[in-house]
Amino acid sequence: MALNLKLPFRTIFTVSELTQEIKDLLEVKFSDIWVEGEVSNIRIPPSGHIYFTLKDDMSQIRAVVFRMQARTLRFLPEDGLHVVCRGRVTVYERRGEYQLILDAIEPKGIGALQLAFLQLKERLEREGLFDSARKKPIPMVPEKIGIVTSPTGAVIQDMIQIIQRRFERVHILIYPVPVQGEGASVEIAKAVDYFNEHTDIDVIIVGRGGGSTEDLWAFNEEAVARAIYRSRIPVISAVGHETDYTISDFVADLRAPTPSAAAELAVSDERELRGILNSLRNLLGSRILKTLEAHRSHSSYLKKGLISPRKRIENDFLRVDELASRLSILTSWTFKANREKWLHLAERISLRNPLQKIDGLRSTMEQREKHLFQNIRYRIDAHRQKLGGVLGKLESLSPLSILQRGYSITRKLPSLQILRRAEDAGEGDRVEVRLYHGTLLCSVEKSGSS
Repeated sequence: MALNLKLPFRTIFTVSELTQEIKDLLEVKFSDIWVEGEVSNIRIPPSGHIYFTLKDDMSQIRAVVFRMQARTLRFLPEDGLHVVCRGRVTVYERRGEYQLILDAIEPKGIGALQLAFLQLKERLEREGLFDSARKKPIPMVPEKIGIVTSPTGAVIQDMIQIIQRRFERVHILIYPVPVQGEGASVEIAKAVDYFNEHTDIDVIIVGRGGGSTEDLWAFNEEAVARAIYRSRIPVISAVGHETDYTISDFVADLRAPTPSAAAELAVSDERELRGILNSLRNLLGSRILKTLEAHRSHSSYLKKGLISPRKRIENDFLRVDELASRLSILTSWTFKANREKWLHLAERISLRNPLQKIDGLRSTMEQREKHLFQNIRYRIDAHRQKLGGVLGKLESLSPLSILQRGYSITRKLPSLQILRRAEDAGEGDRVEVRLYHGTLLCSVEKSGSS
């Protein structure tokens, strides 16, 4: 009896088909999710995409932020940072791996803006943009001041009023820019560059009034920091309130706590300067009068010491006559003294005839020469006798002298070992016998002690 069995229907997937099914399921199920974890193995290739692994204590998942989304990030992710991410789950089909494609990243425990501020501040500080040695002094009395800020609002009006009140002859150039929002940092940087390239102003004030961190963020952008750093004109940063600090404050040549304070720091008070100038003028006049009085007294003293040229010449004539008389007396005395000295020397020379002295020296030299030859001859004889005795001893100790008396030296061949005992050689050994005249080569037939 035949059985009619129906086999169950089997669906067979290829690897690609299965991967695509899984991808479709994941992308539908997890199309918009938030994931929390720690960043590790971060990698940013030249393409600008950001690749890293998001992990916790038990698991990990690969994640990617493509270049367009990476440009919108306020900060740069780094290894060890705990973040909350928003994105979707997908499958990378070539490797069969699921991963996160992220649209936003927020640091957990610290705001994105605060983290971006700290990262940029640390990087620019390492590059030397905050070094105090490169900061330029603010001129005491600038002729022209450039202000980079919003043209509307109370800030610009307050700065203009303060500057004109303190020194009304200062020229003010305003470069209107947006101070918050998209593109504000680029406009602020352009304004600083414009003042440097196209004007002859003496100082730049960059600032705005108070606001939230987001409102002040344009002054934390790298473009503004770079523009302030390369400025050849001194820059005063005046952003927000006294407790607000921005990147531009650290790069600028001078930080003002408020825009109004920046206006006061940029120009000195004209009345104070006039008071200082008046004090200096009075001090200078007093010192000039004292100097003139001192010179007048000195001139009077010098005038008392002056005499008429005729009287000076007459005094010189008398002085010349006096000196001539003294010179004549001194010359006569010197001549007389030298004549007496010469006579005395001639008398001494005549008493000491050189020929007699030479004869005495010749006799002494002959005696010493004779004595020298005697000493040399005596020393030669003594050394000759000593040398003869030493030669005799050497002759008696010479091996040849011993051999001449009938002795011989026997050496074993081929080692040339000198034999001192008969048992050092065996039967059949060849030996060399050295005589006074000549050498014998022998073979040992028998050895033994006597």
